[in-house]
Amino acid sequence: MVRSPLSALLVAAACAAPGAALAADAPVWKVSGSMRVRYETVNNQVRPNLNTHDDVVSLRTTLFAEGKFGDVRVGGEIYDSRIWGANRRSPVSTNEVNVFEPVQAYIAVDRKTEDFGKVTLQAGRFMLNLGSRRLVAADDYRNTTNGYTGVRLDAAPAGLKTTLIYVMPQMRRPDDLSGVLDNKQALDKESQDAVLWGGVIAKPKAIGDATLEGSYFRFDEKDQSGRPTRNRHLDSFSARIILDPKPGAWDYELEAIGQVGKVRRGTGAADPQLDVQAGFVHVDAGYTFVHPWKPRLSAELDYATGDKAGGDFTRFDTLFGMRRADFGPSGVFAAIHRANIVTPGLRLEVAPSPRWEAFVLGRPMWLATAEDSFATTGVRDARGASGKYAGAMYEGRVRYWVVPNRLRFEGNALMVDKGRFLRQAPNAPKTGDETYVSLNLTATY
Repeated sequence: MVRSPLSALLVAAACAAPGAALAADAPVWKVSGSMRVRYETVNNQVRPNLNTHDDVVSLRTTLFAEGKFGDVRVGGEIYDSRIWGANRRSPVSTNEVNVFEPVQAYIAVDRKTEDFGKVTLQAGRFMLNLGSRRLVAADDYRNTTNGYTGVRLDAAPAGLKTTLIYVMPQMRRPDDLSGVLDNKQALDKESQDAVLWGGVIAKPKAIGDATLEGSYFRFDEKDQSGRPTRNRHLDSFSARIILDPKPGAWDYELEAIGQVGKVRRGTGAADPQLDVQAGFVHVDAGYTFVHPWKPRLSAELDYATGDKAGGDFTRFDTLFGMRRADFGPSGVFAAIHRANIVTPGLRLEVAPSPRWEAFVLGRPMWLATAEDSFATTGVRDARGASGKYAGAMYEGRVRYWVVPNRLRFEGNALMVDKGRFLRQAPNAPKTGDETYVSLNLTATY
């Protein structure tokens, strides 16, 4: 189904792929898939206006196929994401449900060149994981993922790994609560009312073994019929340096993201348009010990700006960035993300064998701005009278291959030890400390 002029252009480009390349070689096919069942339970939900307790079961099934015809690849992937046990006060949305959706349906051409290295041009529907994945990602912990429709170009001029995109993020359907709870099926939509473009450039071994990376993304959205928006027009600039872990050595990562542009104060057509001045910083440094368990101990810090009344809009927007790698799980927890937060952390990771790995993490959490809502909790004190200390979060995860490369178990557990803000803010639920557990079993083939 073609929904925009750009979609029509992509279909035409796919049909115009060189027939000689398709006919010259026998096709090589790749087929894979997965099925993940998850049980989640949350007690003393920290987000307001939701159940204090929830038990939800989710199932995500995927099927991917790609055929290679010489230089041309044609691929597609179906995601089928469903839930059971939720009700109208459960924290569920299209983040959990997306039934029988063709998230990927693309054509790509790969060519080796003398000046630009391997060049790949991809068009259609596909998933994206770019740079640090803090702005553009295909979420994996979440029961659904992010899909994008458009074009992608990869090349390596002068040894610079470069990715350029022009895409329309897919808007998951149905997006009404009744449709989500009933696991209804409706095809996702994309349109030129929401467009993301930009790119990432990385230089491996720029400083010793460290990689330098820079990115720029522009996101433009406007209201659609029945879908009012914040009318965001955001420019996000990122600079990053990263040295990967290895035994007996230090590693580190530093990323800074600046964000400017314009955004409406609310979703009403008469709401004022505000200038944006926001930012985010992530820092971590770690050491991997020479030991059979490969223990890595690291310290980290995340800072994302919040908003104050009046003047510029200063709350950081992570766009389509991932959550799990930096913060706690999504799912029915989904309380911590990179917005209005200051949080140092101490993390210990181990990998005793190829079959299992684990980590534990502790982090105190403060609001960057006392008057704004904390992270993605929705808890707010507009007067700033509840202080900035939100509390501390302690979490752990273990993964174990029950059948190597075929069946994997994953367990997640966390506790939010509520601080003054999460106890005293006007709309904070009057409950005890929050706990969350998820048990996952994933089969791959």
